[in-house]
Amino acid sequence: MDMNIETPEDQNEENSRRVQVRFKTKLKPPQKVPSNSIAIPSNLTRFGLSSVVNNLLQAVNPEWKSEPFDFLINGELVRMSLEQFLLAKGISAEKVLEIEYIKAVAPQKEEEPSLHDDWVSAVDGSNPGFILTGCYDNLGRVWKAGGVCTHILEGHCGAVSSVNIIKSDGLKYVTVATASKDQTLRLWKVCSGSWDCTISLWRTNDSDAAGNQVSIKKRKGNNQVEEPQLEGEAISTLVGHTQCVSSVVWPQQETIYSASWDHSVRTWDVEMGKDLSDIFCGKALNCIDIGGEGSALIAAGGSDPILRIWDPRKPGTSAPVFQFSSHNSWISACKWHNKSWFHLISASYDGKVMLWDLRTAWPLSVIDSHKDKVLCADWWRGDSVISGGVDSKLCVSSGVSIQ
Repeated sequence: MDMNIETPEDQNEENSRRVQVRFKTKLKPPQKVPSNSIAIPSNLTRFGLSSVVNNLLQAVNPEWKSEPFDFLINGELVRMSLEQFLLAKGISAEKVLEIEYIKAVAPQKEEEPSLHDDWVSAVDGSNPGFILTGCYDNLGRVWKAGGVCTHILEGHCGAVSSVNIIKSDGLKYVTVATASKDQTLRLWKVCSGSWDCTISLWRTNDSDAAGNQVSIKKRKGNNQVEEPQLEGEAISTLVGHTQCVSSVVWPQQETIYSASWDHSVRTWDVEMGKDLSDIFCGKALNCIDIGGEGSALIAAGGSDPILRIWDPRKPGTSAPVFQFSSHNSWISACKWHNKSWFHLISASYDGKVMLWDLRTAWPLSVIDSHKDKVLCADWWRGDSVISGGVDSKLCVSSGVSIQ
């Protein structure tokens, strides 16, 4: 049975052409609408389409509370009016159009920022129990939800420029790593990038009592408990970059990826210590991350406003498979969502964090929590975006629904 749906946008343009559509979804009841086709105005944008779906859901379930949806036609997100989309893609409106709807991906609320004493230069949200940050006041910090600082990592004599949470794999204690502009690495056995154009692999020997110790101060009321940790030494060095190595990721045991100010992304074989492949983009690079389909796509950003994504499985070309250009200044950080092939975030000196979906060229959401350059960003707990910057704030935007 066909239906005609009236919407506010329809009332604004009574003469708008109507198209027959059928909504489908992978969502479970009560978020599934009837499968019959309906007639809707062709001038509807995704907001109007979302209103239609909510009306259909409320017709079946009067207690349904409206929520925002996004819409896919032939696997691409709709980011213009339905009529404009069909025209741009050459899709006929003469037959019933199938439109898939999914939950809209955007932060629902912003929590109070966690204040630091200087620029927040690094952040890691890979552990759901806490957030690790690095700061230009030479300290690392561990934060619980609600902006509570539980630990101060004290020992560097320069700005902490990179931080990493080393997976505990069920161990009682979680090891974290910090890197600093004092040219030292603390508490880690993973790789690091350097201003001397090299990448060093590190191992710590926890039983080596002769190792140098740094101090972690645990805040517990007025008491401070010091937990000594050991430094390690480099066991291997990867040489190939011609300018400073700005970012390194180690997603698989056998492979390391690095980005550099020499305009290149390099892939390294850990065991052989050799450079397997190079991608050059013509811009100094600040950040890199691996994710997307098959955990194989390379995202990187640098000294222009463009976030670039390469697929190294496509040999013979160094052209990006995606380019996103909504930022207005250099890109300082990028991070894939660990459970989605489509979603990633980027941070920029323009003061914004943007949430991206590979199925559309426009950002799903622009997070404008900072008033100055954003230096770092990450996902936390799967549904929050965390970021830090020159305004000395750690900001948390939560309620992101990733399917």
